Amino acid sequence: MSANSSVLSLLRHRDLLMREYEFDKKSFATQSSLVSVEKKVAAGNCRFPVSVGRSYYNSLNQFVVEVSGGASDEEDDHFEYGKAVEFFTVSMNHEIRTIKIASQVSFSSENTLVLVLPSRDCLSVLETSERLGVQLSFDESSYRAMFDALDRVLNAKNGRLFDLRETLIGGRPAGTLSFSPLRFPWLNASQEAAVNKILMAKDVAIVHGPPGTGKTTTLVEAICETLRRESQVMVCAQSNMAVDWISEQLVDRGVSVLRIGNPSRVDDKMLSYTYERLFESHPQYDTLWGMRKTIRELYRSNRDKALAVKEKAESLEYEIRESLFSSARVVACTLVGAANQLLYGRTFQSLFIDEAAQAIEAACWIPICKAHRVIFAGDHKQLPPTIKCFEAERAGLSHTLMEQIVESKPDVVSLLDVQYRMNERIMRFSSEWFYEGKLKAADCVRCRGILDYEEPVEWVDTQNFSFDEEYVAVSAGRVNKMEGELVITLLSQFIEKVGGHRVLDERIDFGVISPYKAQVYYLRHLLRTCKALKPFRSLITINTVDGFQGQERDVVMISLVRSNEEGEIGFLRELRRMNVAMTRARMKLMIVGNVATLTKHKFYRKLWEWANLRP
Repeated sequence: MSANSSVLSLLRHRDLLMREYEFDKKSFATQSSLVSVEKKVAAGNCRFPVSVGRSYYNSLNQFVVEVSGGASDEEDDHFEYGKAVEFFTVSMNHEIRTIKIASQVSFSSENTLVLVLPSRDCLSVLETSERLGVQLSFDESSYRAMFDALDRVLNAKNGRLFDLRETLIGGRPAGTLSFSPLRFPWLNASQEAAVNKILMAKDVAIVHGPPGTGKTTTLVEAICETLRRESQVMVCAQSNMAVDWISEQLVDRGVSVLRIGNPSRVDDKMLSYTYERLFESHPQYDTLWGMRKTIRELYRSNRDKALAVKEKAESLEYEIRESLFSSARVVACTLVGAANQLLYGRTFQSLFIDEAAQAIEAACWIPICKAHRVIFAGDHKQLPPTIKCFEAERAGLSHTLMEQIVESKPDVVSLLDVQYRMNERIMRFSSEWFYEGKLKAADCVRCRGILDYEEPVEWVDTQNFSFDEEYVAVSAGRVNKMEGELVITLLSQFIEKVGGHRVLDERIDFGVISPYKAQVYYLRHLLRTCKALKPFRSLITINTVDGFQGQERDVVMISLVRSNEEGEIGFLRELRRMNVAMTRARMKLMIVGNVATLTKHKFYRKLWEWANLRP
């Protein structure tokens, strides 16, 4: 393969990303105009009504305002750091008027948003608006960052970025170093081999971590060992939650982390490691704050003097920023967050990308443009990237950079093959179907269970109950209310069988999963109204497959919803979703679904047969 082939590959990917961008933008505009405020709130894309609270300049000298209230009772909420938002008002006759103030999320909690405003002048408009709301607006900045990164890679004629391009998607072989492998007695053999392969990689290495195999443990060990050779590394992931998780593990190992962007959870201990919090706790911050206050006071009365103070303030701000970066061993952010201005001009010897199998190629190139070598970690047999344009997805936009490298350079891949989560029976089908039977259950989990003689895997067939699926909407999918009621009944019966006191004493937790949002919403409604389950609600989580990615529970119940004579199963054909759902369970997996409908597909037929096998 020549350099021309890598360029053609990137141009094709850029074209698919443009299709996704145009589709996403058009769909967003359509949805914004047609969907009611109430439905937007329920979907976690809007908060209404909200009240305006404190306003102030934050440590980054941005003018921010706090708004509170108006959040959905559901668990879905899409207000995250950096997301673009817009304000609106709703008149008494339900007429919606958009307020043209570009804003973005600086901080998000269950009931409060801290929003960055373009200027202080905007505040009066918000304070005088009645029946005020805030909703997510179309995210131009993420697409812009991805297109800019692709253009940089396309235009690379030489240098390290050119070399990486030709290695990752061209025909150039990946280089390696040669030294005696290091021993890590606290890791298993496959984890130890993966760490050594990372240390020996000149260009690229991949850690393929199936469910429960200790991918994060391996990655953290590799990062710590790399830091014995390098002064600083960059760590990225597709989601804020994944960045938080690996950052927490590194902090627990005593590694100094600088988190660019805000964590996904308010009570997250990573909050104190964010750039903003570290900046305002710097010894020279009070001096800088005083200078900024002086600038604002002088700007209208003595512009020349204000500009002179501003120059000194910018110099001091630069000193503080460089001090924070020089003292950090790990710089952590999302893939798109790597486009943050704070990182402009910075380069890193090693880049670690977690959740790489869930990230589209363009997003990965954003931090790769700043790196000399890259280590991917993930599992391409679990959830793929979320693509909204069906044509773009079908044409290959969901085919990730990690997958391409796994296919073209299998020699750089390390498979972690010992899992520490599931009873062996729960693990076995996933191992056979997705991982060529290579996974092994660690001795400590092989026979784990809740009740003696309890089958770890069970499929409850609903075909004789005449449960009917109902189509709700494109965004929410389908619901099967009778099946939902059966799931809640089965959950109650299982808790009773185990013993309520034991469940509470041992904190046995439960996950109820459905591929369809409409079913999730209905199951949550049933849980809220079920008196028998009230004492156990804190131990029960109901969510979509995507919402359970990276999580695990003692008991998992899966509601498959589909029930029709034609055997239509829709996006249940995306088998990687089912792999995620099944492998969340530690000790008990219960599948609820219409066997007659589902087993017309080979995968579900095999799954049904396997669930009914008795050792």
